[in-house]
Formats: sequence, C-alpha cells, structure tokens
Amino acid sequence: MTDHRSVPDPHATDRPSEDTLGRVPEWLRQPAPEVEPGRGDRLRIALGGHSGKLLGGVVVLALLAFFGLVGGLGYQGFQRWREPPAEHPTVSLPVGEQASSSASPPPAAGPFDGTPAAGFPEGTAGIALPRAKRTGAFTEKQVADTLAKVRKALITARLDRTFFTAKDPERLVRQFAPDARAGVRDDFPTGEAGTYSTRLAPGARLTDDEPRVKGRISYRATKDRDGIRILEVTTNFVWAYAFSTTRPAPGAGVVVVHDTVKWSVPHPADVVTGSAGLWIERADSYASNIDCAALDKGLLALGRPSFAGPADPDPDAVFDPDKTVDLPDTC
Repeated sequence: MTDHRSVPDPHATDRPSEDTLGRVPEWLRQPAPEVEPGRGDRLRIALGGHSGKLLGGVVVLALLAFFGLVGGLGYQGFQRWREPPAEHPTVSLPVGEQASSSASPPPAAGPFDGTPAAGFPEGTAGIALPRAKRTGAFTEKQVADTLAKVRKALITARLDRTFFTAKDPERLVRQFAPDARAGVRDDFPTGEAGTYSTRLAPGARLTDDEPRVKGRISYRATKDRDGIRILEVTTNFVWAYAFSTTRPAPGAGVVVVHDTVKWSVPHPADVVTGSAGLWIERADSYASNIDCAALDKGLLALGRPSFAGPADPDPDAVFDPDKTVDLPDTC
C-alpha cells in the first residue's frame, strides 16, 4: 500500500524514520508545429510519474502518461490518416475474478456523437463490479467490502463534479487508510493525482452530459514484498468528458482519460490499525484533447486546435481500454 511518501511500518507500533524517495522526471515536451488551426488534429502527450513506499517496502508508481488529441477538425478529422491499431493491453491483468462494463448504453446524442464514447454507458452505470467470493485469506465479505471501497473511490475521483472543483481533495482523501492520506493529499499540489483523479482547470466547463465510461475491474489475493497479505484490485477505465465548446466537429469537445490503477487493502491481521484500509499501489494514465499547460498542474481542460499528420496514432485508441499507453510525447 503506497502513500507515495514515508509511511509507518505495518508490523510495528513505532513510527519509522522517513525515507528519501526518488523524484519524478520533469514533464517531457515536444512542441507542436506552428500551423493554421482547423486543418486537423495533433495528438499531445505529457509524461510524468512518482514513487512511494509500500507499508515498509518501496513500491514504484507508474509514470503519468497524458496526451491530447486536439480537435481542429475533431475526432473524425483523423480518419484519413488512420493506421491499423496495435493490439496490446496497458497493464497485464492479474489472475482472479473480473468484471467489465456491461450496462446497455443510451442512444448516442450530443457531444459524444461520432466518437466511440457514444456507445459507452453513462456515469456509474459503466462501473461494474465482479462477483465477490472468498479469495486467499480474504472472506467473501472482506472482498465485497474492498470492491465497494474501490468503486466509491472511482466515483468520487472521476465522476463527482463537486470534487472536480473543490478547493481541497478531502472528499477523496478521507476514503484511504489513515496512514495513506498524507501521501495522497501531497499528490494534488504536484499534479501527480491526475493519474487517478479528475480536477478541472479554472475556467474549464463541462456540459450537463454525464461522462461516458468503459472498462473493467479484477481482483486477486497476493502478498507485498514484506509478506503482508493484500487484496489487490485492478481497475482499467476510459472516462470521456464533454466540455463546452463552440467547435462543431464531432468529438471536438470530448476529453478522454484512460487510467489503470492498482488498489489494495491489507489483511487486518497483518497491519497496525492506521494502515488498515484502502491504498493505491500504482497508477498509469493518459488524457487526450487536453490543454497541456493545465495538465502540468494535474488539471483538465479542453485543448486547442492544431495540425495533424500521418504519424499520429489511431484516434480510436484513446477510447479503448485495451490499447497501449506507450505513445510519443507531443504535448
């Protein structure tokens, strides 16, 4: 369980001394060509990441991978340059129970028309939980409770509009184990929380349309490097948000976030009281059609139009939970 900073030893009641953790590389940037907006779209990507400590053992958090599919001609403006998509998952799925979004999507309408997100379920309907059953040392009830915690955190982090614009992140922070909260809280001013949560940039405005959601959840029982038994839950979701825009092109106002997050809950018999509860072990994500300057601060805002060309990736890939996050940095 990683609070991204120094945490207490879960095997002892005394607090350990703080570690000096590795810092993340600065945002990598590649300038987009200076050309007339409206001729196409340029994928913009920003990369970053951080590391932390796993109940006495160091766990490396994934790089924060963000990129922007900026809509001059909108989503369909890329179609003439499409290449066959590469098929490989963003994160290897663990062995264990899984569930994928299965709710019947509403009819396509409004800002999502003309994009794959038009066929996604709305909001919480897209977050389906797998069946809870006894797994390793964890009872069926413990598994069900853990899945409920993860789902609640996902809803707050990615779908709660009050959280998106709140002055502080406590609506999400308080859902974590007490010993994890300081590290999660520290992720927000650095922008690192963007790997697993959504915060709107000043002036950014969503439409009234519910975000569209597609993905899956799986879980397994395992142990950390210190032998602590944990129930690990992997979530892999695409979140599509409709931002206010005057651009008429299909998908021009749609910002897409794809994240893969590993959550964990330690067995209560293996940790001190303060370490019992929800942790984040690892988080990877990218965002498309975004404002790169806002993204540097971990904030989401709609991008600006620019030119695109044959080297840009398949535009459908940003809507597919099974596509790679390994894309060139163009932000």
